[in-house]
Amino acid sequence: QVQLVESGGGLVQAGGSRRLSCAAARSIFGMNVMGWDRQAPGKQREWVADITSAGGTNYAGSVKGRFTISRDNRKNTVYLQMNSLKPEDTAVYYCTLKVGPNDYWGQGTQVTVSS
Repeated sequence: QVQLVESGGGLVQAGGSRRLSCAAARSIFGMNVMGWDRQAPGKQREWVADITSAGGTNYAGSVKGRFTISRDNRKNTVYLQMNSLKPEDTAVYYCTLKVGPNDYWGQGTQVTVSS
């Protein structure tokens, strides 16, 4: 079991920036993928971005060019830098971790973008 703890959510104006962090409670060994999903009110949860343990990144089309995912393997932490935020980015953001056949999620952090 791996506990993931997110931080950095809050209220931000449209056009602003926010940085989310997610720390794993213990070291993660071997190949793995950390990432972020989000769920907006009344909508299904959607994938946002992910990054492999080797540093390869992928982004959903809706955030590409505005969000940047990064990680610090020494700190077992993944980050999501969100720029040019839009009201439609309002959601609960969940940290994710895939290690082999196992998937883990954090409790989520709310990001609200006001217009």
